[in-house]
Amino acid sequence: MKAMTHHYIVTAHKPTAVTACVTGNFTSPTDINLIVAKNTRLEIYLVTPEGLKPVKEVTLYGKVAVMKLFRLQNEKKDSLFLITIRYNAMILECINDGDNLEIITKAHGNVSDRIGKPSENGILAVIDPKARVIGLRLYDGLFKIIPLDKDNSELKASSIRMDELQVHDVEFLHGCANPTIILIHQDLNGRHVKTHEISLRDKEFVKTPWKQDNVETEASMLIPVPYPLCGAIIIGQESILYHDGIISVAVAPPIIKQSTIVCYAKVDPGGLRYLLGDMAGHLFMLFLDVETRGDGQEVVRDLKVELLGEISTPECITYLDNGVLFIGSRLGDSQLVKLNTKPDENESYVTPLEPFTNLAPILDMCVVDLERQGQGQLVTCSGSFKEGSLRIIRNGIGIQEHASIDLPGIKGMWALNIGSIGNLDNTLVLAFVGQTRVLSLNGEEVEETDITGFSSDQQSFYCGNVAHDQIIQVTPTSARLVSIQTKNLLAEWKAPTEKNISVVTCNTEQIVVSTGSDLYYVEIHPNELILKGHTTLDVEVACLDITPLGEGAVRSDLVAVGLWTDMSARILRLPDLIESTKESLGGEIIARSVLMTQFEGHNYLLCALGDGSMFYFTLNKESGTLSDKKKVTLGTQPTVLRTFRSLSTSNVFACSDRPTVIYSSNHKLVFSNVNMREVNHMCSLNAEAYPDSLALATDSSVTIGTIDEIQKLHIRTVPLQESPRRIAYQEESKTFGVLSVRMDIQDSTGLNPSRPSASTLTQSVTASSSVASLALGKSSTTSAQGSANTTPEYGQEVEVHNLLIVDQHTFEVLHAHQFMQQEYAMSLISAQLGEDPNVYYIVGTAFVNPEEAEPKQGRLLLFQWTENKLTLVSEKDIKGSCYSLAEFNGKLLACINSTVRLFEWTAEKELRLECSHFNHIIALYAKTKV
Repeated sequence: MKAMTHHYIVTAHKPTAVTACVTGNFTSPTDINLIVAKNTRLEIYLVTPEGLKPVKEVTLYGKVAVMKLFRLQNEKKDSLFLITIRYNAMILECINDGDNLEIITKAHGNVSDRIGKPSENGILAVIDPKARVIGLRLYDGLFKIIPLDKDNSELKASSIRMDELQVHDVEFLHGCANPTIILIHQDLNGRHVKTHEISLRDKEFVKTPWKQDNVETEASMLIPVPYPLCGAIIIGQESILYHDGIISVAVAPPIIKQSTIVCYAKVDPGGLRYLLGDMAGHLFMLFLDVETRGDGQEVVRDLKVELLGEISTPECITYLDNGVLFIGSRLGDSQLVKLNTKPDENESYVTPLEPFTNLAPILDMCVVDLERQGQGQLVTCSGSFKEGSLRIIRNGIGIQEHASIDLPGIKGMWALNIGSIGNLDNTLVLAFVGQTRVLSLNGEEVEETDITGFSSDQQSFYCGNVAHDQIIQVTPTSARLVSIQTKNLLAEWKAPTEKNISVVTCNTEQIVVSTGSDLYYVEIHPNELILKGHTTLDVEVACLDITPLGEGAVRSDLVAVGLWTDMSARILRLPDLIESTKESLGGEIIARSVLMTQFEGHNYLLCALGDGSMFYFTLNKESGTLSDKKKVTLGTQPTVLRTFRSLSTSNVFACSDRPTVIYSSNHKLVFSNVNMREVNHMCSLNAEAYPDSLALATDSSVTIGTIDEIQKLHIRTVPLQESPRRIAYQEESKTFGVLSVRMDIQDSTGLNPSRPSASTLTQSVTASSSVASLALGKSSTTSAQGSANTTPEYGQEVEVHNLLIVDQHTFEVLHAHQFMQQEYAMSLISAQLGEDPNVYYIVGTAFVNPEEAEPKQGRLLLFQWTENKLTLVSEKDIKGSCYSLAEFNGKLLACINSTVRLFEWTAEKELRLECSHFNHIIALYAKTKV
């Protein structure tokens, strides 16, 4: 039987683009909840004075198209209605029993039809304000209703034929005796607003209470106004209209004309204030100005719109509480923002509180190993328009740096608690060759001090707090016991042979030291150090460990020993130092660090070698035996193992040229890289100014920082403020090439950028010469030439394409090359061609003319980046758009419209067409295999 190959797909990062968000009382009648839909996931948060608190994540078998909260009659909390893009509808409810939250499906059903034209405007779903019926517009010419009167677990939809085919938006009106919808529809004469009353008994439209023909041609959004005002607000491109069938109030504020309003959020229950968000990321406040008539009825007199400030490009907005709102974005990071009563120095009323990282939409990405550590990083072209950015994603753990001290040559580091209140560390001991220095931590201030009982003119091998309010210092000559209160020396122990101590390990009650092949076991008592055991091994000791195993344990019955010459690890029993087991490590590399540790109740022995590899064994604490020998490579340099605690679990930090955190997940050891280049020594530090931190020593400095949540992707953002489309990495020049698009606006002075962005802020800029210099063909009236000379209309947005050269270390934009007007950069690779030793950035472009169904002209451009200068080496005209490029056997493969063409790179540095393959519909992607 032939072996089958299987692909195992796993999600490395949950969806981050927000498609919908709602606020209400979902988990309990008193909780204010924010529910966010991200593709196939729901995230439920509790709104608290401290911010958003995540309470539940729900995975769905489908992508959320529409999400609405509603409250059934006589219910105290809200239910959640969802419909997926495959027309699966469901009503979810939260059961809260205090400790446990459970999301149950109250009702569900598929509401699709076997026939019907799905609407181009997507799925629209609305719920009657009195929760009598759900309305759905899935197909053109049909309106579906799901009555909510029965306690039925299956959702069944009835269809009502609708004369209005092209419906742009639909809502239920407030204050109507029977459920009544209002919709914006389009026909040959323009866009119109119409209302329909629904008979739930007959399942059909029974009458049209009112309508308004010929509203603004770009009217696209409806906002139903709550009782007592009722009616609806119709949002257009240039105007806003309020209509309730009798009164009609229209305004055309100039500030909304710059972009299209795409979402809204109601601020107060009475419906007098609404927040509006547009595609450019502007946030507006819409006020309804109300007057009271003689009969006491309130009517709308005027509409006012005010610009509040700038936000992420919104997909949805929801108002939480106390002037705080959530901005859900699909094109950039989502945000929690606060509205202020007074503007800041930029005339903005908006203060961002917290960003929520969003990687979407990812248009291109490349995998690189920038640090040459065998760990790939993903660099993505993320976001769009002003939210455009590069994201550097690496699997590992981030260290958030809080302080740094320049101190080269550190050989060891320990944190001490000398008489501080609350069991906090207040002293850092640093060991150097031939000396020991003591730093006192007072808040964020660090100053050098001394401890009387310490030997400062010798290198410390170990320092630490030990039992009976004492501290220990072990130097090459002796172990010194010092009082915490007086800081004076209480006792000193020296090896009987007068040989220097070479290796030491210590816990709060026990010390084991070696002088070559002699091993001594010393116990720590009040004011004295007592020798309890001695043995002589057949070879010299390389490393030792007596870490107590088990939660709350302070003593160890075992000592782990790594040895020179015979390349073995041994477990000895205390106090008589009798060997329990011996494990040969093999090879020629000695053990440099051993550590006994416990993960998830299982005991392990870790044994790191001098070449960066590490063996790990399962350790039987009772018998002192080792089993399940396994090996992993952590780095390339000698590795030092240290334990630390993070979020109440014990983990191991491996200090080397590739620092690694070792932890256990589902009873398997996991090795996660840390975002630091090199760490020689580390110790846990829990100081007043630096709680739950780590002190990390490199060749030149000490860094104090906190460790990120373990098991997490580390994401760094490089904002471009324009849309990145393609990316390529060039190892030889240590740069990235990025194709980006910015939007320029035609005004009285010509084409100008709509905002500062990466391609306009860089110091070094070049541009492709005018179209006249191109040999586009024999005729002077070719479409590309003709279109490129046309001037855009006033106020028109024009796409301007650039090639950005970005430094691989700093991610600074070094250079921007602007392509011609109406020339769209479509593809990018970095490649070496033919016998030419140089590596080039190769760009495929297209000249886009609105009158052409597909581009008829384009270019292939070869750029070289050397000595901080971008040179155009060659260009070739092509008959179409170059959708994809690939290097193939030293030649250039290009997908041009429906043809795949192979170009040879000649000695004259020109591209020569070698052969072509025809008859594709459109050739979009090409990949080559070695």
